[in-house]
Amino acid sequence: MPYDAFLLLSFGGPEHPDEVMPFLRNVTRGRGVPEERLAEVAEHYHHFGGVSPINQQCRELLAAIGADFAANGIGLPAYWGNRNWRPMLADTVARMRDDGVTSALGFATSAYGGYSSCRQYWEDIAAARAHVGPGAPAITKLRHFSDHPGFVAPHADAVRAALCSLDPARRSSTRIVFTAHSIPMSMAATAGPDGGRYTAQLLETATLVHAAAAPDLPWDLVWQSRSGPPNVPWLSPDVNEHLAALAEKDVTDVVVSPIGFVSDHLEVLWDLDNEARETAAELGLGYARAGTPGTDPRFVAMIRELVRERTDGVPRERLGTLPLWDVCPENCCPPPRRRGAP
Repeated sequence: MPYDAFLLLSFGGPEHPDEVMPFLRNVTRGRGVPEERLAEVAEHYHHFGGVSPINQQCRELLAAIGADFAANGIGLPAYWGNRNWRPMLADTVARMRDDGVTSALGFATSAYGGYSSCRQYWEDIAAARAHVGPGAPAITKLRHFSDHPGFVAPHADAVRAALCSLDPARRSSTRIVFTAHSIPMSMAATAGPDGGRYTAQLLETATLVHAAAAPDLPWDLVWQSRSGPPNVPWLSPDVNEHLAALAEKDVTDVVVSPIGFVSDHLEVLWDLDNEARETAAELGLGYARAGTPGTDPRFVAMIRELVRERTDGVPRERLGTLPLWDVCPENCCPPPRRRGAP
């Protein structure tokens, strides 16, 4: 199938204090989340002036993609639409239709399989196309990229850079802590066609980053940004709980690497640069947070390579061994029966 556009798919975030509560209500619509809980979460955004960095990060990534496409002979115009805040995906799809786009390739800012990280983007696309109606372009989501060198290498370099900021005399008691967004255990169990896809991919990515960055150091995969009610089991341990456990095991320093994310958006900044850093300070742990790919040229080039897999049949680049597919299998990653509060 010929493609005539590229679409960046992301989560979205508020860009003004007055947008914070409407944004959170939009994210949690239909989930029965009380206003007081939303107000509590809103304080995380107000800590940063009521602005989430994710939209600006998407603008910068889109600009980098456009420049890379132009330099490498890919003539696809680039668009951007969000799941939860302006520019909303349905509005972007309408603009694509008006521009004469008939078939686009979509890149989601999530590397892993699972309902909210993959399947929900397919649902977002379907809902946006239905909203636009006749003439809405077909949109094909590009594959997962958790084991692509363009994703792994920037994370590995960031771990090495973070290690350099710690006391080298204490390297033997330093540990790498990889983090990703926690999800309900029921959702993790049904991720992928056979279950467990989200955690399996993250474990593989952690293994690849560790091998490239610091194979002499021990490591763990833990979770952050839990948002559900306490009676619903989520993936654990939380990064803060894990830091406390490490301090009791004579670990002196930690590098925290958020391999579950592609950019330093609010959950990285709040959960790791504020809460986890404060926890480490209270425990007397040396602490360094590794960066994310952002607009690293290797990450941008990876997106181009994913496009060329579809347009030119260029062989895939990958480092891992987990099964891979271009289109999610039928009934893959079913939606949760009940979503938790933020």
